[in-house]
Amino acid sequence: MENIRIVAVAFQDVFQLQYIGKETFLDTFSDINTEQNMKKYLNESFSIEQLNDELSNEFSQFYFAKLDDEVIGYMKLNTGQAQKENPNENALEIERIYVLKGFHGKKVGQQLYNKAIEIAKEVAVDYVWLGVWEKNFRAIAFYTKNGFVQFDTHEFILGDDIQIDLLMKLELNK
Repeated sequence: MENIRIVAVAFQDVFQLQYIGKETFLDTFSDINTEQNMKKYLNESFSIEQLNDELSNEFSQFYFAKLDDEVIGYMKLNTGQAQKENPNENALEIERIYVLKGFHGKKVGQQLYNKAIEIAKEVAVDYVWLGVWEKNFRAIAFYTKNGFVQFDTHEFILGDDIQIDLLMKLELNK
């Protein structure tokens, strides 16, 4: 899709960020999680207050994937203290890459991913890493195709359900 632009998210975009965040998370995970756990997670993780906190963190960046003026996906990147694991390491975390279901298979996620790698090289990190749910086979295949390898696991809490994320990383050439 040639008309896709990757643009930085600004404070005034917080409601759009909330919408795309909730919508893509529901698209991705509602079929395999309880409604109660999904609701709790969405209310906590995508509240306007939480998103404003994340947008104001100097070590986090959000980007929209836009087709014309429509937001069809987004990503969140973390460095330094904003990283969920290993905050003192010279690394970049891809915390989220999500695309609306109707745009799966159209290279939107790949364009967001490419932007993440471009930023990682600009800030000269040693590696890029992420956590992906062990049951999110589509995402695992995507990251494996892009050269990521699993190096560990950690727990991810969705509502009251403890899930396992695979931690994967990609070493960047110096």
